[in-house]
Amino acid sequence: MKSIQALADLSGRKALVTGGAGHIGLAAAEALLELGAEVILLDLPTPRLEECTAMLRDVHGNRVEALGGDLKDADLPDVIAENLKETEGTLGILVNNAAFVGTSDLEGWVTRFEDQSVDTWNQAMQVNLTAPFALVQALAKPLRESGHGSVINLGSLYGVLGPDLSLYDGTPMGNPAAYAASKGGLIQLTRWLSTVLAPEVRVNAISPGGISRGQPDVFVDRYTARTPLERMGREEDLKGAIAYLASDLSAYVTGQNLMVDGGWSAW
Repeated sequence: MKSIQALADLSGRKALVTGGAGHIGLAAAEALLELGAEVILLDLPTPRLEECTAMLRDVHGNRVEALGGDLKDADLPDVIAENLKETEGTLGILVNNAAFVGTSDLEGWVTRFEDQSVDTWNQAMQVNLTAPFALVQALAKPLRESGHGSVINLGSLYGVLGPDLSLYDGTPMGNPAAYAASKGGLIQLTRWLSTVLAPEVRVNAISPGGISRGQPDVFVDRYTARTPLERMGREEDLKGAIAYLASDLSAYVTGQNLMVDGGWSAW
């Protein structure tokens, strides 16, 4: 019987993390690198991507690469697939983490339902749902050939449950329909892909609860009061879930949505 250490070992495996320069993307990359994987960070070609890549290379050496691209570009998945053909090793892990979350001042995003725009809805759907579908489709061959293919989709608490809008009263924050619908769709796509790509590729989702990022105190207080573990999440809370689903620790797990929400969805 294999040891826990052997099951968790990702040495020699290659991973692509979308939104790799974001908060959760960086945590995912760190988790995979710490277990021995090679990691490609995909994100917008900005100084932030360069900074994150350099920071990870300082610790993990040349097992880190950067790839700039915009997932609103429908051609990007095929470009990525072609680029990977020219690199050593077969891609075995895909973390679909990139997400369109907008900003409070984006027209048609954080506003009352009647004013949420179709254009903004379409942008969210492209990045949060269509791009993961297209990436898995474009990369299905190497994932299958790797012998240990694992796709991890980052869903959301609000892809599972409806929002309590009273949490946002008196703040510039909100909960757009497009975000919830796209994340709910991604979780169902996870289930669909898990049966279609089996047995060569496992497909699972992680749905985080709220992550602490300097939100207004009134929001944090309301959120914490509704969470059994009495705090908001931290990026490092997701590292264990990523490690589990990416590795052979979860070799007999597919089609699941792991809630990492401090117990919010338990009541």
